[in-house]
Amino acid sequence: MTPNTTLHNPTISLVTGGSRGLGRNTALSIARGGGDVVITYRSQAEEAQAAVAEIQALGRRAVALQLDTGHIATFSTFTEHLRTALQTIWQRTDLDHLVNNAGHGDYAAFATTSEAQFDHLVNVHFKGVFFLTQALLPLIANGGRIVNFSTGLTRLSLPGYAAYAAAKGAVEVLTRYLAKELGARSITVNTVAPGAIETDFGGGVVRDNPELNQHLAQMTALGRVGLPDDIGPMVAGLLAPANRWVTAQRIEVSGGQAL
Repeated sequence: MTPNTTLHNPTISLVTGGSRGLGRNTALSIARGGGDVVITYRSQAEEAQAAVAEIQALGRRAVALQLDTGHIATFSTFTEHLRTALQTIWQRTDLDHLVNNAGHGDYAAFATTSEAQFDHLVNVHFKGVFFLTQALLPLIANGGRIVNFSTGLTRLSLPGYAAYAAAKGAVEVLTRYLAKELGARSITVNTVAPGAIETDFGGGVVRDNPELNQHLAQMTALGRVGLPDDIGPMVAGLLAPANRWVTAQRIEVSGGQAL
């Protein structure tokens, strides 16, 4: 039986927050595997264009579009900009993959977390993922892929991240519901949950705090914290045709953290 799929070759992947960190590494990993990429950025236009240039240097097509994933009211306009880019650059009306990566860290103890902090985290990490995916559904090809980024902090608890981890936990539940509802279109939906990674996330705390870095390394089976190159290629692999039968899964990529 032939799967219900209309994926193209090369594929087009949309990676939110693709101008830096894990999003950038994911976009470059997709390009190295032969895919074209649309990345979004919130405010760092120069970083985004540098990422586009790096993708193009790999022989792939790419474009950067501005998007604040915490401002749901802008999603309809963004969708139209995306339609225009797809038509102009690829002469297509759809894309193959959506990677919901964009996000930020905000450290605060539960007792002192403000409503503004809570709302910002939920808007970006959960509400934004929910409604951006909803807005883009008509543009995702049958047989496509959706990957939602979560965190190792939904499995283990680290004081100061209650609101952040709770929002990511909601995304993990949403992932299973999306997999169920979109299965009729042969669209797979999975969660990737990185462990502690050396990036600028959360002000670069894992990368730049030697004591915390060593502490996290000691609680990881492979003896170190992660690097962006540990995550991006894994996500790109999950988007590949060979993984068409993987859906509704939470896949932790942490080097065996806190086993």
